[in-house]
Amino acid sequence: MAEASLALILMLGLAIGLALTLLAAQRLFGPRRPNRVKQSAYESGMDPMGTARQRFSINFYLVAMIFIIFDVEVVFLYPWAVSFQEFLAEGIGMGVLMVATLFIVVLGVGLLYDIRKGGLEFE
Repeated sequence: MAEASLALILMLGLAIGLALTLLAAQRLFGPRRPNRVKQSAYESGMDPMGTARQRFSINFYLVAMIFIIFDVEVVFLYPWAVSFQEFLAEGIGMGVLMVATLFIVVLGVGLLYDIRKGGLEFE
C-alpha cells in the first residue's frame, strides 16, 4: 500500500513538475510579438463574423445530453462485456445478463420517449 502511494505521489509530482517546466520554458523562450492579427479570434482561417454571444437552439443541448447519456452507457457496459465469460464460469452469468438487459431496456424506453416527444428534431 505504501509503495503504491509513494509511486502515485512521485508520478503526480513529476507530472506537475513537467507541466510547470514547459510553461516556464515557453515563457522564457517563446516569441513575444503580439499584434492585432494574433490577438483576433481564429475561425478556420476566416475573419470572425457576428458576435460570440450567439444563442444555440435548446435542441442542440438536448441532443448533447442524450449523447452523453449513451456515451456513459457504453462506459458502463464495456467492463461488463469484458467480464461476461468470468460471470458465466462463476454461474451468475444469466443474472448479470438480465441486469444488463434491463439497463439497456430502460435507456431504450427513455430514447423512444424522447423521439416521440420530438427531442431529436431540429427546426
